[in-house]
Formats: sequence, structure tokens, C-alpha cells
Amino acid sequence: QVQLVESGGGLVHSGGSLRLSCVVSGKIFNIYAMNWYRQAPGKQRELVAVITSGGNTNYVESVKGRFTISRDNVKNTVYLQMNSLKPGDTAVYYCNEDIVTSAYVPFKNYWGQGTQVTVSS
Repeated sequence: QVQLVESGGGLVHSGGSLRLSCVVSGKIFNIYAMNWYRQAPGKQRELVAVITSGGNTNYVESVKGRFTISRDNVKNTVYLQMNSLKPGDTAVYYCNEDIVTSAYVPFKNYWGQGTQVTVSS
């Protein structure tokens, strides 16, 4: 059974930094895209950052230049370094990944349980 576990959330003042981690455990054959989403109260879930298996990255416009997504394929971990945080970044952050559990089996999409990030002004 595949599990995604996020950590690193918390309360930080505006302008501060946090580093989120998401570790994948279980039976894993390959991991394709690794993504971070966020959902603020009363808002729809939003795709924040993407990193492909080849290391290509993409970001929502509002976090470009402040957030950096990276991955460690040996540790099956994806990170989100968040700098210059703003109150508008307050949300529950979720990791989301396309994972293949064995050869010749299509990938499935998995979600973590989320980690709260709160930025005070």
C-alpha cells in the first residue's frame, strides 16, 4: 500500500520560510510527476508546483521566484522550499504523485493527508 506523508508545515511570520517534505512509502516501481497543491479556506484546491521525473519544474504565477520544488528519487521524497511567505500563502498543502507500483501496471494518482501552513502578517 502506497502512502504519502507530508511534514514541515507550521506557523511563520510574513517574510519567513518553510520547507515542506513529502515521503512516499510502500511498494513503488516508479514515480512520475510529483506535485504540490494547496487549499485555502473557502477556496478551490490549487496546483502550486510540479516536478517531472526528468526534473522539469513549473509553478503557479503567484509563487514564482519564491518557492522551489525539488525531488530526491533515492529517498522517494519531494520538497517545497517556500521563501518570502505571505499571508496569502496560508493554506493546507498537499503532495500529489503519479506512482507505478509494479512493471506493466498503469500509474495511479495518490494524495497525502496535507500539512497546514499559516503565515501571519
